[in-house]
Amino acid sequence: MSIPTTRLGRTGLTVSRLALGTMTFGLQTDEATSFRILDKATEGGINFLDTADVYPLGGTVETAGRTEEIIGRWLNAKGKSRRSEFILATKAANKVGPNPWDQGNSRKHLLDAIDLSLKRLQTDHVDLYQLHHNDPHTPLDESLEALDTIVRSGRARYIGVSNFLAYRLARAIGRTELHKLTKLVSVQPRYSLLFREIERELLPLADEDGIGVIPYNPLAGGMLTGKYKPDSKPEDQTRFTLGTAGAMYQDRYWNDRSFATIAQLHALADEASVPLATLAVAWVMANPLITAPLLGASRPEQLDATLAAAEYKLDPALKLKLDELTADYRKGDAPR
Repeated sequence: MSIPTTRLGRTGLTVSRLALGTMTFGLQTDEATSFRILDKATEGGINFLDTADVYPLGGTVETAGRTEEIIGRWLNAKGKSRRSEFILATKAANKVGPNPWDQGNSRKHLLDAIDLSLKRLQTDHVDLYQLHHNDPHTPLDESLEALDTIVRSGRARYIGVSNFLAYRLARAIGRTELHKLTKLVSVQPRYSLLFREIERELLPLADEDGIGVIPYNPLAGGMLTGKYKPDSKPEDQTRFTLGTAGAMYQDRYWNDRSFATIAQLHALADEASVPLATLAVAWVMANPLITAPLLGASRPEQLDATLAAAEYKLDPALKLKLDELTADYRKGDAPR
């Protein structure tokens, strides 16, 4: 299998057009399974790995950092470091410790957090360091200056943000330009056939300012595999029941509107003789503003259909049908 490469925004950094998200590692999947997922993804051509200090998803303060530790051990397995073979990204902002300052985007927290992430990942730098979300309690300049310090110290090569609204990203870009700080190069938003709101403002902004887009949830938490049925209950050990994250995922996707749309999408996938998961990821990749969708898995074999999206040729007529069928998801709530 061959995965093409691209540049991250307007940087000179080359990354695979699919990336591996790792938030299942350490809770939804044990370490041995996580290693097999990493092996499968990288053997399939992925060289771009994304994680966060708060992972695994659905965990608590006590489990925070476990995912980075697993990745660090995998990168250094068999007594030989493979760090130079991969583009490694992590994030900080969520609560990861008992103290009130063990969260947010303050200078103190970010400078502490990067050091702890590097220790867990068993490396002296990450390629991309990201604010996991906006922190309304910290001045934006303070956060951006801390990121600049991290880059200038060599602990990160590039910086980005995740879960930022368009106005907040625009303001952050403006403040870095004003103060001549290290530029933001990427944004990590939620994006799929069932969540297209970023097309309205965030993607045009990214296009204008040359910001790379690394979307998560391209399968809407697994809904776009077609395995969930409207008359069933969420299965144990899935995104929809997992620890502290289950309620959030049910609120996002577990509703009549989503199931009705998925039934229609499934029909189009069957007509095209392609797995719905492959079609869903290929649709995200077909947007020229997307750098690399983040693939997630709790078992290695789940990557078969999503990795296949890299080689699947999405017919323009079929893409138009997908666009039209899910057009209301650009607006947020269902029309009334």
